[in-house]
Parts: sequence; C-alpha cells; structure tokens
Amino acid sequence: MNMLERKQEKQQHLKNNIMKLNSKKDKRLKIRKRIRSKLFGTSSVPRLAVFRSNNEIYAQIINDEKGQTLFSSTSLSSKKEKLTKTEMAKRVGAEISDKALKKGIKKVVFDRGGFVYHGRIKALADSARENGLKF
Repeated sequence: MNMLERKQEKQQHLKNNIMKLNSKKDKRLKIRKRIRSKLFGTSSVPRLAVFRSNNEIYAQIINDEKGQTLFSSTSLSSKKEKLTKTEMAKRVGAEISDKALKKGIKKVVFDRGGFVYHGRIKALADSARENGLKF
C-alpha cells in the first residue's frame, strides 16, 4: 500500500467515525428516553406527562400499565384570552389537577419530557401542586 492509498484510507476512516453534532431536539429526546426508563405510571399513581412547544403547552395523565391516556389539558383552550405563556401553563396545571382530583387521583409521577424544570414547566408543576395534586 503506497502513501496515497494510506492517506485516503485514513481520511475515509475519519469521515465515517466523526461524531455528528446533535441538535437541541435530539438532546432533549435522549434525556426524555433516560427519564422514561425510570418513570412508570400505574392505575393508582399515573404519570403526568408534559410537552412544551414554542407557543403551547400540553399535559396528559397516563396509565402506562394499560397504555391509556386518562385525560389531558392544553393551552389551546384558552387562546381567546390575552395571557402570557407562563400564565397559560399555570392554567393548564390547574385544569389537569382539577380533572385528576375529580377522578380520585391525588398522587402522580411527574414526567417533564426531557425539558428543563424551569419556566413554563415549573409553573405548570407548581400550579398542579397548589391545586392539590401530589408528586
């Protein structure tokens, strides 16, 4: 093998083994997968899953044993009012906790979905706690 062939082979090897830069979404999904491996919602203690998009926030209470969403709440319902995103998150947290308490669910497992526990996610969680949901 001459020098040129070795150089080309080395370049090809480096090109194949360069780590790809992960996007922000890829990193969040990796964290979400790690979190979900440790959390599991049952019928007595379901999982409160939160998803945050740029404009909206969604919350679901899920029974993982049956693979069933018991109920959900979104910020889409309060679009007509002029509220900040954080205020909408607080309202969604209050709604989801009210629905849970009506169904007799007092304790849940909180799944932040790979998002940082800060801002809208924290506002939703605090609002749900204030309204009587325990996690």
